[in-house]
Amino acid sequence: MTDEVRAAARRMYEAFNARDHAAAAEIFTADFYSHPLGTTGTESITRAWEQFHEAFPDARVVVEDMIVEGDTVAVRTSVHGVPGQEPPTMLEIFRVRDGRIAELWGLSSLRRDS
Repeated sequence: MTDEVRAAARRMYEAFNARDHAAAAEIFTADFYSHPLGTTGTESITRAWEQFHEAFPDARVVVEDMIVEGDTVAVRTSVHGVPGQEPPTMLEIFRVRDGRIAELWGLSSLRRDS
């Protein structure tokens, strides 16, 4: 299961960096829940990614660390291409079900005043 969980997280970051918003339907479960945003479903991810890329068109996420245990993966990333800031850091924890991300918790040092 470790490889499947790791692969789901990697697919998510690859799609985000490629601006492949449609891939969310294949990466996240239909009942996906984001604890930070309080949203459900893949459409919420698509909207969040679109809004983020509109605000920061040059942004790309670099995975710095990834730890997998059971059906859960913790990922520390840096976000490059955000003007006026050192690369912000994000810490995200995903729960994976049947090869797709089902739940997300996260913290970020990103300032949204840009």
